[in-house]
Amino acid sequence: MSTETIKPSIWAFANPTRFNAFANKAIPVFAVVTFILLTIGLWMSFNAPEDYQQGYTVLIMFIHVPAAWLSMMTYSVMCVSAIGTIVWRHPLADVSLRSAAPLGAMFTVLALATGSLWGKPMWGTWWEWDARMTSVLVLLIIYLGLIALAKAFDEPSEAALPLAVMTLTGAPLLPIIKWSVDWWNTLHQPASVSRFDRPAMAPEFLYPLLVMALAYMAIFFTLHMMSMRNEILARRIRTMKMQAARERKSGGGS
Repeated sequence: MSTETIKPSIWAFANPTRFNAFANKAIPVFAVVTFILLTIGLWMSFNAPEDYQQGYTVLIMFIHVPAAWLSMMTYSVMCVSAIGTIVWRHPLADVSLRSAAPLGAMFTVLALATGSLWGKPMWGTWWEWDARMTSVLVLLIIYLGLIALAKAFDEPSEAALPLAVMTLTGAPLLPIIKWSVDWWNTLHQPASVSRFDRPAMAPEFLYPLLVMALAYMAIFFTLHMMSMRNEILARRIRTMKMQAARERKSGGGS
């Protein structure tokens, strides 16, 4: 098979029209998968046994931990999109970055809120300025700053490069969040799932947590595709309005 026949298939979804056609078919599928995973995950979570130290407060973990994971995963997606904007000028890279930012902020807020609810009975405080909590708060501030920067430009294409550069500037925060519990003395326990050896978590807690994490990922991809589709349509409407305004102005001046 020649290179010419392979290349179009690789970049097929770089075309907004083709992406929208794909999204229209994929979104209902992802929505069904999300519903199934979330239903199973919540059922497993609420049927998990009481922890011998945390009691039923451990149930918050099934909401909090996946939200924290997705807050970082979403920013990773944005970093890849930023590279696509800077290096390849990928047609959908800026759309992906711009659409992911509010979702990342949502997951980060959920992680911080449920972390406070979990921390009060466990640590005796709603908030502690330790390395993990503070770095996640900084991540939320970065998300909000990127959202504000995107809205500061009337023309979306003018904001693409500044958004990409600012997104990559915040990328070093991700390893800080990840390894903050190892580098500094914090209230958070070290990683008990993402370990090279056997996870230090009982199966009755590990399996619901993993299913909930998959459900959160499905939620992200569903909402991300929906948001990207809406952004593409909004840009098309804006272009049509500008074109119509130019035609009216041209017609009026002739």
